[in-house]
Amino acid sequence: MIPDRFHCFVVRRDLSGNITSKIEEHRRAALPPGEVLLRVRYSSLNYKDALAATGHPGIAKTFPHVPGIDAAGTVLESLDPRFQAGDEVLATGHEWGVERWGGWSEYLSCPADWLVRLPAGLSLLDAMTLGTAGFTAAQCVQALLHHQINPDRGNLVVTGATGGVGSLAVMLLHKLGFRVIAVSGKPNQTDWLRSIGAAEVAGRDLLHEVKSKPLQSAQFAGGIDTVGGSMLATLCKMIMHRGCVACCGMAGGSELNLTVFPFILRGLTLSGIDSAWCPQEERMHLWNLLATQWRLPQLEATRTLIELSALPELIRRMQQSENVGRVVVDLGANV
Repeated sequence: MIPDRFHCFVVRRDLSGNITSKIEEHRRAALPPGEVLLRVRYSSLNYKDALAATGHPGIAKTFPHVPGIDAAGTVLESLDPRFQAGDEVLATGHEWGVERWGGWSEYLSCPADWLVRLPAGLSLLDAMTLGTAGFTAAQCVQALLHHQINPDRGNLVVTGATGGVGSLAVMLLHKLGFRVIAVSGKPNQTDWLRSIGAAEVAGRDLLHEVKSKPLQSAQFAGGIDTVGGSMLATLCKMIMHRGCVACCGMAGGSELNLTVFPFILRGLTLSGIDSAWCPQEERMHLWNLLATQWRLPQLEATRTLIELSALPELIRRMQQSENVGRVVVDLGANV
């Protein structure tokens, strides 16, 4: 029997604009309409979730709001023939935790078109250790491979390497035989980055431009940038001929100060990665890769498993750039 009451993490804004958040108990009727009812087992904490949980106006547009752009769990009820009670599924991207009630909830009411059946070979826990971060990393790697970047071409750079996307990108590139230079502002995590596959670990000064030049010395075959801003601009100037950079983040800024020279003199490809609205066929293909040929053997090394009640402290740490790897939220634990 499905309980009528459940717990979720709710963000509220009062009439004065003050943001508060706490775990609340709600009735099933509070869920938005959807064809599939999901018992969420795990969710995760992403940078977008941290913004939503603190009321960032570009992310959380309506209140009260339940963050969580990721969820994994078991189907309880379905009006869609593609899913049956007992099926294990993933919900990532789309409008979860932004425009729609997100995964920081014991129950989730879902549009069937937004769900992916859990691939054989992945547990729900491992799927949420990957989550949107792993899916984004996989899209970045796919973009590099699509542009004929292979291990023989030279070193690859991953920025923000201790973060969720960055650390999983390091692991995946290492698995595929690439030599990875991990760029991080956390020198105390050097040994950890090497343990997950980085051949070299460099500080942010590797991509610090002392004076503005349209091009820098070509040193790297390509890269995955999770930071944006000046770091991405400098990386683009240091890519070898016919290289590629996949970009997916903006923690370091949304502006990109570049000339056209990296593009018209070196043939650089700057590949933007959009995880939220990736076409469903490609989404399922990449999840199947992550469960098979691209399966990462040491996912437990990159995750911190928490309960809903621990989210405020982990959100604070993420905002202060103190988190390392992935934070997975256990919705099966007692609240």
